[in-house]
Amino acid sequence: MSERLRSGLSKRERQIMEAIFSRKKATAAEVLGAIPEPPSNSAVRATLQVLVGKGLLTYRRERRRYLYIPTVSRRRAGLSAARHLLSTYFEGSVAAALTAMLQVDRMKLADSDYRKLVELIREAERGGRP
Repeated sequence: MSERLRSGLSKRERQIMEAIFSRKKATAAEVLGAIPEPPSNSAVRATLQVLVGKGLLTYRRERRRYLYIPTVSRRRAGLSAARHLLSTYFEGSVAAALTAMLQVDRMKLADSDYRKLVELIREAERGGRP
């Protein structure tokens, strides 16, 4: 995994990436309208440039505006965030992380989710990769 994802993102950088992931591509104005409690327009534009510098976004000019596009997939970014979460809060323990996730009050595990987890655990026991 690239260092740009391993190093982690600030809360604002994550919000901006999520806004762009949800649209596949976005202008600074679209990002500004999509994030909660948005900072100033110039702060969003500066953060977009930071993300470009980190290699997580690229951009192209369309008429008088810039269109920002992710350079990594949402899945890859999610896996990186999960690794960061595991190492930061759960000492690398998948079991501890899953236990915490299942203990969150609002989280209810559907039967299909339970079956999928059991299947993934069995596959991991056999040495396979999900």
